Amino acid sequence: MPSTTSDSWSSNSIEAGIDHNWKDNINSNFIDYAHVNNSVRIIISKVIQGIRITVDEGVTLHDECDLPTLAYLANMLKVARYENNIFFNRNLHVNQTNVCVLACKFCAFREGPKSDDAYSLSIEQYLERIEPYSKHITEVHTVGGLHNEWTIEYYLSLFESTKNRFPDIQIKALTAVEIKHIAKQSNLEIKDVLIQLRDSGLDSIPGGGAEILDDDVRDYICKGKESSDEYLEIHKIAHELGIPSNCTMLFGTIETTKQRISHLDKLRLLQDETNGFQCFVPYPFLPDKTRLPDAQLATANEILRTVAISRIMLDNIPHIKSYRMNLGDKISALALLHGADDIDGTVSHEEIMHKAGSTTPLDQIDNDLAILIEQMGGIPVERNTDYTKFRKFRRQSPPDNKGLPVAYG
Repeated sequence: MPSTTSDSWSSNSIEAGIDHNWKDNINSNFIDYAHVNNSVRIIISKVIQGIRITVDEGVTLHDECDLPTLAYLANMLKVARYENNIFFNRNLHVNQTNVCVLACKFCAFREGPKSDDAYSLSIEQYLERIEPYSKHITEVHTVGGLHNEWTIEYYLSLFESTKNRFPDIQIKALTAVEIKHIAKQSNLEIKDVLIQLRDSGLDSIPGGGAEILDDDVRDYICKGKESSDEYLEIHKIAHELGIPSNCTMLFGTIETTKQRISHLDKLRLLQDETNGFQCFVPYPFLPDKTRLPDAQLATANEILRTVAISRIMLDNIPHIKSYRMNLGDKISALALLHGADDIDGTVSHEEIMHKAGSTTPLDQIDNDLAILIEQMGGIPVERNTDYTKFRKFRRQSPPDNKGLPVAYG
């Protein structure tokens, strides 16, 4: 990563803009050990030396370290990698269908095939949703339900048509379970599905559907989805085919702290093999309108702890995202001080989180997001989908009010 004096720069999809000498940039001069016990002090010492911590050490750090110290530690690791740069891209979420053959307990988005509220976009309808934003966005992000009729032919046509009409827009689409479902519907192997999708225009895949990579938890909250091993295997195959991906964690349902930390460990172990994960996206369960009344529901403190411990544990995954669509403005802004270096919030249309209860506005783009980043001491940097191109974002000056007086209430 270049000095912050550069206005634009490039990287490769593996480094994804990270300073590969980041461990040499760790500045631990201001860590205050007064509020931590000896066990936590030993773990922090390993972290600042760039030494990977274990699952059990991660649990201890999460549970026993005070939040300000944990936040400083995670933020220090972020700054070592990226200085004060905070990344975002201009994307549009288009959910191609809400029809799903599964009924996960936490999902408020899905509808059965015969529901009055079910929809399935035609290729042209999908393109029409992109058209109004096509001059502004650089990415279309597409996930949806497991359609009971669609095979791979729909998606090949979808991606080819999108690339033909909007050749400069990158396509991030299809979670692991969608890819598994397409393979089953089409009588194909996962690798064959991914090769065909890649060749039709798929640029990268999102990380949704990981939930918690523990099959006891998955059997309760999303029975019928891919197993933990299947999620990891599908991403592994994608990485081996040159398709980068994100990874995620849905927390605040029924899982324990150790199950969360073990989830992070499984992701970093796969990353050791493939270097294909570019960004980790932790987000708490939103309870409205869902069928999981026994969810534990993460507090603001717990959300920020999870963001921080993610940055500390995932030493080999470049980016940690503050997912504004789920966290809202206030918590997502604070997450930028707890290890997150990337923020998603320029989407102009989004359904899944809003069906689940998100109230984050969808019309605040670019300038407003830049203001949020700057208010947290960050430098807004626009990126492309696969973190290979970066440009410092310059906010436009407020419009000239022609000399009219301004009233302050």
